Amino acid sequence: MGPSPDRDATLSAPRFVGRDGALAALRDALARPAALVDVAGETGIGKTRLVDEWLLAEPGRPRRVLVAACLPFREPYTLGPLVDAVRQGTVGVGGLVLTELAGALRPLFPEWTGDLPPAPEAVPDATAARHRMFRALLELVGALHVDTLIVEDVHWADDATLEFLLFLTSRAVRNPPGVVLTYRPEDVPAGSLLPRLLTSRSTAGPRLRLELSPLDVDDTAALVSSMFGDESVSEAFARFLHRHTEGVPLALEESVRLLRDRGDVIRDEGEWSRRSVEELRVPPMIRDAVLERVDRVGGPARLVLEAAAVLGEPAGDELLAEVSGVDDPAAVTEVIDTGLLAERERNRLGYRHMLASRAVYDAIPVTRRRQLHARAGDALRTGDPPPLTRLTRHFREAGAVAEWARYTGLAAERAVGSNDHTAAVTLLLDLVAAPALDPVARAGFAARLAVLAVWRTEAVDDLHRAVVAVLREVVAGEGADRRQRAEIHYGLGRLLVQQHDYEAGSAELERAAHGLAHDPATAVSVMTYLAWPLTTPWPAARHRYWLRRAVATLPRARAATGEDLELLALQASAWLFLGDERGWDIVARFPTTAPTLWTRQKVSRGWSNFGGAAIVWGRYGDAKAWLGLARRAAEAEYGRLLDTITGNAVELRWLTGEWDGLLAEVTALVASVDEENPVRWSALLVQGALLAVRGEPDRAAEHLARELDRALSGGQFVVAVQVSAALARVLAARDDHAGVLAVTDRPMRWFEAKGVWIWGADIVPVRVAALCGAGDVEGAAALSAAFAAGLGSLRAPAPRAAALTCRAMVVAARGDHARAAAEFGRAADAWDRLPRPYEAWLARQRRGSCVLAAGDRERGLALLSEAYQGLAAMGARADADRIALLLRGSGVDVPRPWRGGRRGYGDQLSPRELEVVRLVAAGHTNRQVADALSRSPRTVATQLNSAMRKLGVSSRTALAVAVARHEVRLPEPD
Repeated sequence: MGPSPDRDATLSAPRFVGRDGALAALRDALARPAALVDVAGETGIGKTRLVDEWLLAEPGRPRRVLVAACLPFREPYTLGPLVDAVRQGTVGVGGLVLTELAGALRPLFPEWTGDLPPAPEAVPDATAARHRMFRALLELVGALHVDTLIVEDVHWADDATLEFLLFLTSRAVRNPPGVVLTYRPEDVPAGSLLPRLLTSRSTAGPRLRLELSPLDVDDTAALVSSMFGDESVSEAFARFLHRHTEGVPLALEESVRLLRDRGDVIRDEGEWSRRSVEELRVPPMIRDAVLERVDRVGGPARLVLEAAAVLGEPAGDELLAEVSGVDDPAAVTEVIDTGLLAERERNRLGYRHMLASRAVYDAIPVTRRRQLHARAGDALRTGDPPPLTRLTRHFREAGAVAEWARYTGLAAERAVGSNDHTAAVTLLLDLVAAPALDPVARAGFAARLAVLAVWRTEAVDDLHRAVVAVLREVVAGEGADRRQRAEIHYGLGRLLVQQHDYEAGSAELERAAHGLAHDPATAVSVMTYLAWPLTTPWPAARHRYWLRRAVATLPRARAATGEDLELLALQASAWLFLGDERGWDIVARFPTTAPTLWTRQKVSRGWSNFGGAAIVWGRYGDAKAWLGLARRAAEAEYGRLLDTITGNAVELRWLTGEWDGLLAEVTALVASVDEENPVRWSALLVQGALLAVRGEPDRAAEHLARELDRALSGGQFVVAVQVSAALARVLAARDDHAGVLAVTDRPMRWFEAKGVWIWGADIVPVRVAALCGAGDVEGAAALSAAFAAGLGSLRAPAPRAAALTCRAMVVAARGDHARAAAEFGRAADAWDRLPRPYEAWLARQRRGSCVLAAGDRERGLALLSEAYQGLAAMGARADADRIALLLRGSGVDVPRPWRGGRRGYGDQLSPRELEVVRLVAAGHTNRQVADALSRSPRTVATQLNSAMRKLGVSSRTALAVAVARHEVRLPEPD
């Protein structure tokens, strides 16, 4: 008799096979402090099994491990995986030593409010609140003495969880736990923060990436053998399974169980095989194997499996019974016997694999599925507190629109209370986009959605674009009253501006401003934004109209809110960017101290704006002071504002001639920030300008041209004007007058139409020079005269010095060299007073050329030699070389400059590097050094790295030793 099928063959859980190397690497990495390990692989490849094996290894070693599991909710709740992990890791926090900071955790752990400190003062800024919550959660993890945090299926993690992991693994955190992440690369959504976490260079400890591959045929045979008590498996059987499962362990296990259940597994002459190679086609998808097993259980057990799939997460017996309608222990036992469900946590049953859960869920008939979701919602709504996010899902899928809407509103507000605006927006978007919702109710939810979407801190993503689309649809339809329509226009306008669609966004904000009488503070904010001339090519009159409206509305806004600092700052900035000195009158009355967090919230952005405006006006001392105030306030709480301040700061250093280390810093900034970061275009401007003056224009021209195209297509007035001026300087270094005129043409037309001449300090002189160089002297004269007339009596040092330069260039182009020399002298003095040394030396160079052309050879060559020395000392190589060529042609002996770097330093420390070294050697952190020297932390890091490279040391300790041994001569402190 031949072999027969054996349906009663006992199957064991498969042994851990084919991963010894990965396990050893994981063990070695986690033996070191603060390790970050990511385990990547497809569904069923064995990521969780690898981590479980590590947990089981060395049982005598004391460990404190938290395991967080990310679930594929459509609306993940704030820090949900981490919150659940902490709940599983401790029964309470009553015995823990926690500071007042832990009070921020009350929204996450409402059941522990009796043991947590009081909630701290509310923080208006979402970014600051989230950062505080992260610090509080980190303190709790430390109090629990966690040495390893495991986060499974992190591709499903919400943004807040990923941001916390970025924070936890950064060098800023002292003594962090080791972190293990498991994820499926193919399921990482677009725009996720996970790639940034996986590639971050700022992690505190060692990094390890394990990418698990499918098993080969030999390992396949070993795995299957382990399921049959280590008995032999035929080579044909192993190859068959490997071919149809591609060696994925979960698919192998499920397929073997299906074959056994069907009786297709046979034992012949001591080894296991299949009954026939041709009779059974094992499906490639695990789903089919799962459904085969579901079909073999009885009716009540199947109902329990369906209920568990609908619930989507581990549930207790009572909940399963209520949802399934089956209160039969035998049915639960039968379900467990299938191997599909297992005890996941504290007497709760859940699917062993999410894929199996999804397979069962998809197979449930639609009407039955709706009924189960309705039961789940009814069962869960009695919870204390009720699981709002889960309730929205269940009532949505049940088609119970009224209940869905109710719990969506509650869940969204709870998310807002936790500063998780992304979760709130996702919930509301799903509801507002539903065609079944009543138009009036839809309009109300859309108005709330519009406001909350503006509060998100994430960059423009698919969610952002989806909100814009649905808001446009709602506002074009019926159901919204005047107030709701205004709020929708407001949110839509702000979102479009964030997408850099400034024209469309400003148009929506104009519509909003007319309907915001009920909210005068927001109305003033909107009107003031519309008054800003930075982002659209609107004429100045249109901006001033809205600024006058804002001023008229301000008293009502003050009466409604009891505050005016933020609104005053906005208005002062608008006046200044419009070139109106009334702004400085407001600035003079503005506070320069912020003793409380609330005050910093109100004034820090104003300080930043005042610094930016002072740069435009040419009040560089004021700019440095305001930016210093803003930086000290922003570094603690506001990352995005800090980027704006950094951008202004590097631009100020370029203008004032503080070039030491600046090219390396801005090059690093351009390479390290995304295209939406406000620091990027400032860094590109400075990079292009420095490369041009140092004789390397080609490296900058391509980047600047691309940035100019983006600014022009987005209608960004200021960016277009300033980037075109920077690109024009690069082209001017090649004497490409036609190129300069081409790249400045459209921005210049915007500039002239807008009529805000204070922005002309860079673009007007370079265009006037190109017009003169191209032979259009009258065109240059007309532009120069318009510039001077547009400035009028405005006390703006930089534009006025630029106007003097323009007038001098026109006079020189007309051949009156003696008068032109005097005009260039006045321009040089004006630039010196700012100070703006590079422009001053260029003006002196032109003065020398005019004196030489007027016939005074000796004096002219002396002036040119002086300009040569000044420009060479600054590092303006291209300009110095051009003057040197002229001087040598006139018989003047000019030494060949050293090309190894800025003259006088070379491998020696620069004065700015010496200042940093002195403070670091005294034990100060980079942030403390930055505060002391009024520099950005990025600048300090760049200068410290440069100093360590020059000194041949690789650590701060070695640097301190070198200083102690007097190997470094430090400057005396001021």
